Amino acid sequence: MSEFTLQNAVVVADGETLPGLQDIAVVDGVVVEIGEDIAVRGEAVDCAGAWVGPGFVDMHTHLREPGQEWKEDITTGSRAAAAGGYTAVVAMPNTDPVVDSGYLARFISDRGKQVGLVEVVPSGAITEGRAGEKLAHLDEMWSAGVTLFTDDGDSVADAGLLRRAMEYLAERGGVVAQHCIDAGLASGGQMHEGEVSSRLGMAGIPGEAEEIVIARDLSLVRLTGARYHVQHLSTAGAVALIADAKEEGLLVTAEVTPHHLLFDHSFVEDSNPMFKMMPPLRSPSDVAAVRQGLRTGVIDVVGTDHAPHAEHETDHPWEDSPFGVTGLEWAAAVVNTVAALPPEDFFNVMSTAPAAIVGLETQGRLAAGQSANLVVFDPEAVANTERTVSRSSNAPYLGMELSGGVVHTVYQGEFTVRNGTLTDLAGVAG
Repeated sequence: MSEFTLQNAVVVADGETLPGLQDIAVVDGVVVEIGEDIAVRGEAVDCAGAWVGPGFVDMHTHLREPGQEWKEDITTGSRAAAAGGYTAVVAMPNTDPVVDSGYLARFISDRGKQVGLVEVVPSGAITEGRAGEKLAHLDEMWSAGVTLFTDDGDSVADAGLLRRAMEYLAERGGVVAQHCIDAGLASGGQMHEGEVSSRLGMAGIPGEAEEIVIARDLSLVRLTGARYHVQHLSTAGAVALIADAKEEGLLVTAEVTPHHLLFDHSFVEDSNPMFKMMPPLRSPSDVAAVRQGLRTGVIDVVGTDHAPHAEHETDHPWEDSPFGVTGLEWAAAVVNTVAALPPEDFFNVMSTAPAAIVGLETQGRLAAGQSANLVVFDPEAVANTERTVSRSSNAPYLGMELSGGVVHTVYQGEFTVRNGTLTDLAGVAG
């Protein structure tokens, strides 16, 4: 294992920004000391005033393995995650086959360990095959270490089935995460329902498609006492529902994606499928509401919804292209650009809160004695948006001007990114 000292950094430790510039010593994969002008252990690495905090944690990543490796796999997705400053990602279960049993969950975590660039955490489907008809093997997956359950890509429409899942997981402390889009209201929709869809003559998806599902699910949360997480929240109405639920004391959390923070439905004017997402890009007032929700803590985390698609899938007219974009490499820069959070809040939404929701004990915290899962982030840097290390390039951020860049990523005490470049550990020449 390596031994090094990060010097001259703005350090966020245990949720607080420490005064002045601090040093961090790492030995054998563990943070051994944090302080001003400490004795150098091993190599000295000057951070030049950049922010250092716990490595980013993504609660919402599509790695496409097993079954869709032409889009992405755990190796290429882990590289993209490391490049974006992540030390842990939660892999969504809508693969082929669907992760709806214990052995498949173990396959995901074992593959992540083999690659060894980030902690790859499996989530599990709520229903068998994500078909919405029968509960999946929740007991098997819980025994395999799964704590977050979702039919991501579809809402669980059957309220009785969802209630049973909530009751089972409430007893164990698991999280029910919901892709909140009502299938009937969204049927045939291609973008947000509003003035832009009317002008383009496209079928729209109203914000109510999201809000109706959230409102119903909150009733089930009251009934069951379950922990409930709203995925990729996108509307002002949804923000208000979550704010009221938290005020009521319900065990509710929510995430917003980088693309819903940065773009609105006007970006669809040119019918570029790089801006085709689900939920769709919403109105400017919705974007303002989710930004404010993130700043005030109504929205707990930023989840990328990193959704790779191969070029042959996206090289089509808008109506024939799939929903979803990649985002692991630029999420931190987007948050830094649009939200202007202080360091402690920035690391909370990017690292600490998602780790806590999923229950990752070695992630989301920077402190002496903790595993060295760290990121060095320069908020003044110009983000590298010229290329991607993901297998797919369906990214609306390519070529954009964004503020903030990952300087170094450290996973279990080893550099996966140095000076903004993947190291040999990532299987890419540094």
